[in-house]
Amino acid sequence: MQGAFGTVVVVVSVLGIIGALVALVLSGKTWEEYGKHRLLLDTEQSRAPSAGSPAALLERDAEIRQLLQARNERRRRRGEPPLDIEQELARLTAPAIDPELRTEIRQLVIARNHRRVRAGKPPLDVEAEIEREIGGLSGI
Repeated sequence: MQGAFGTVVVVVSVLGIIGALVALVLSGKTWEEYGKHRLLLDTEQSRAPSAGSPAALLERDAEIRQLLQARNERRRRRGEPPLDIEQELARLTAPAIDPELRTEIRQLVIARNHRRVRAGKPPLDVEAEIEREIGGLSGI
């Protein structure tokens, strides 16, 4: 009887290992697909818009407006005059450019103008190009 017990344990273990290997092979893409369906909460895609995109900028501006409205409400309760929300929003979201960065942008624009002149194209207005480049930095 005890000799049969050892045989049964070995046979059941071998069958269990074979069953586990078959299940592993048949499950294949189950783990690769895990969390990629809309009904599951574990997704690889972020729900927030990518940074610098128009949607992210609109969301940022909406949140800043809410904060400014709350600030105006506190100012009103203290008897202080309210701030212009749109003007304050423009001030807060304007790119902060230090003199070194402005100098570096100027050098970039001047170098770009030299390349344009060598290519036979008319040079661009340096100051206008500097302002355009600074405006492009606001999404960063």
